[in-house]
Amino acid sequence: MSQHLIILPILLPLIAGIVLLRTRAGSSRHKRLMSALATILLIAVAVALTTTASSGEVTYYALGDWRPPFGIVLVLDRLSALMVLLTAILALGCVIYACAGVDEEGSNFHGLFQLQLMGINGAFLTGDLFNLFVFFEVLLLASYALLMHGGGKGRIQAGLHYVVLNLAGSSLFLIAVGVLYGATGTLNMADMAVRLSDIDPERTGLVRAGALLLLVVFGLKAAILPLYFWLPRAYAAAPAPVAALFAIMTKVGIYAILRVYHLVFGDHAGSLSAPDQPWIWWLSLATLTMAATGVLAARDLRLLIAYLVLVSVGTLLAGIGMRTPDATQALLYYLIHTTLVTGGLFLLAEMIGIQRGKAGTRLVKGRPMHHANLLAGLFFLGAVAIAGLPPLSGAIGKVLILQSAGPDQQLWLWPILLLSGLCALIALSRAGSTLFWRGQDGTPGHTHVSRCQWFGVVWLLAASPLIVVFAGPINDYTAATAEQLATPETHIRALLPDKGDES
Repeated sequence: MSQHLIILPILLPLIAGIVLLRTRAGSSRHKRLMSALATILLIAVAVALTTTASSGEVTYYALGDWRPPFGIVLVLDRLSALMVLLTAILALGCVIYACAGVDEEGSNFHGLFQLQLMGINGAFLTGDLFNLFVFFEVLLLASYALLMHGGGKGRIQAGLHYVVLNLAGSSLFLIAVGVLYGATGTLNMADMAVRLSDIDPERTGLVRAGALLLLVVFGLKAAILPLYFWLPRAYAAAPAPVAALFAIMTKVGIYAILRVYHLVFGDHAGSLSAPDQPWIWWLSLATLTMAATGVLAARDLRLLIAYLVLVSVGTLLAGIGMRTPDATQALLYYLIHTTLVTGGLFLLAEMIGIQRGKAGTRLVKGRPMHHANLLAGLFFLGAVAIAGLPPLSGAIGKVLILQSAGPDQQLWLWPILLLSGLCALIALSRAGSTLFWRGQDGTPGHTHVSRCQWFGVVWLLAASPLIVVFAGPINDYTAATAEQLATPETHIRALLPDKGDES
């Protein structure tokens, strides 16, 4: 059974999703129970995979027993195991929160939710570029429907922009895959890495073009400037558990950049090494600057959190742009923190909006809230964490990233990153005072707050202090992950033992 463990993060949500879609007319209680149990099982599988990967060994699963570089291959290493576990933890908070009633606003929520998890996990585990494209399409198809779950003008408008842009991105992805296959004769990432070390000089132009096309595609997924304009409105319009799950969607783009440009276009690629570097560093700083401006300008709590997601994207891209093991270690630690905290803030924003009646999440005067003290406490926890203030995990993550910068990089990164944190602090302070302190009219409404909603928010926001408590083990794991990522020969040797020594 253990040799089949790698495929379970894909197989488990696939089976659950199919069953849930076929029984969509069944009782809500049974659908909720099945979706929650499938997600809990996914966490158990992800923990087992992380334990396996922590040994440092790279393992693979060859579907149909077609050995690499032929056939479909799933690969497990420290990075893919970490991302699958992070997805499962985030998903549990989202699905439990949705069980409070969001899932009944439209049809097929839980089935689509599970298919979304299948696509995300597949993207993290696949070992070849074409199946990365396939899993991108799976997660995008599910996300189209989830984004517009419950309907409404805002969601349909945001969904239309989201669909059009991602269709364009998918077309470019397919073109890039075709170009790289034509130039190298393979789509297996490990095999492509080997072939690039000895490629015909006449084909380097084609390969470089394909690599830069991939950067555009991954940049769209990660929401890099100038490709991020779709994200704030889409995330702000989505149902809360969907927006929270979408916190991992930008990280799929970040993961793809890390994986492809370290494994395929690593130092062994010679003149084709790191074609992303002339672009990533400066685009990360531009993304940070523009996102911080959006944070200050936001007049809606959900939109504010969406721009905070973009701030985190810029921060993560800066770590990639430095391209050192220390920077990779720092960005992985920060990635865990920001994914869970922003997910929790999206859920909390909807709880606050429901309590405020017509004012919703707009940063204007509204009616008093039930449980105002508890909601304010959770908002304070989330705000301190996401702004990067001590003693929570955001501060540790930012310090690690700042420390990993070289002397020339510090000149740019330190002021921009620190000022973005200041902008976040100002905007969140203004939002908190408007929501909880500024004069409120009327009497509290009678909106019931479900235990499922409390669980979802607390489950995700409690991650920040826990990441601090377990900072040592997490830092050790991310450091080992960064070292493994910086030595693609380990990956190549595990999949292609005959070619590993040649590389």
